[in-house]
Amino acid sequence: MAARSRRSLFTCLLLVSGLAAVAAYAANRPRPRHETAQFAGRYIWQESKSWFGGFSGIEVSADGSAMTVLSDRARLVRADIQRDRDTIAKVQLRNSQQLRTSTGRSLLGRVMDSEGLAIAADGTLYISFEGVPRVAYHQADSARAQVLPRPDAFDAIPLNKALEALAVDAKGRLYTLPENAPNAAGDFPVWRWNGQRWSQPFTLPHRGGFLPVGADFGPDGRFYLLERSFMLIGFRSRLRRWDITAQGPQNEVTLFQSAIGAYDNLEGLSVWRDAANRLRATMISDDNFRSLQRTELVEFFLPE
Repeated sequence: MAARSRRSLFTCLLLVSGLAAVAAYAANRPRPRHETAQFAGRYIWQESKSWFGGFSGIEVSADGSAMTVLSDRARLVRADIQRDRDTIAKVQLRNSQQLRTSTGRSLLGRVMDSEGLAIAADGTLYISFEGVPRVAYHQADSARAQVLPRPDAFDAIPLNKALEALAVDAKGRLYTLPENAPNAAGDFPVWRWNGQRWSQPFTLPHRGGFLPVGADFGPDGRFYLLERSFMLIGFRSRLRRWDITAQGPQNEVTLFQSAIGAYDNLEGLSVWRDAANRLRATMISDDNFRSLQRTELVEFFLPE
């Protein structure tokens, strides 16, 4: 056999072996279960305030009667929610405050891009930022921030693709992940703050064209991730959840995946349990301060 023919045969064998390895990996990689969340309602929230809009984070109170929302221009807003049975009937604005740096200065430019919101059991508000990747916190009603130490890994996140999602678990540990900075394997790294240091305990699988935009730990102890996909004719949304164990995330479930344009730009997520003991997910949309978009509150009942 000529040397050229032997090289061609060897190349073909390598290609076949590589394809077989990829197929085996795909076949053995766990796939998510699908469980259907039930649509509960949608409410269009409107206010005449010049600062209104751009909401990217939300936390709903334990009884569903109030909410704290965060805009991507570092404004924190509190409002009361009136319900007619299972649906939102009215949102009453209570107050708002512009968040500031630890020295009391206004947040401007890239450092203002606040995205994720999580409220700990003691009332401390944690906020993740995208422009300059970091997590800050506010004690009680203080508008002045304190900033958690920043790991070197945050500096490696590409511009405008940083910490969109933030959640706090029952032990008070923070979890955050970037919007669009997958690792070499194509998965999303999750960083955890345990009160003293950051670690990167696990990753979450990147499936399809969806990117993380919001996260929460529900009262059931499970981790919920809201994701978004953008196309020229509109947005798609997806909600997944996991059990977070010592071995990492387990039991991945896809709860819903919307059609293009079914909802606006859903970015904030809060999971809570209503008076009938049903799990609910409340999501809020970022209208990007554009007249063609709207601020939506969308709710789903979640399967146990």
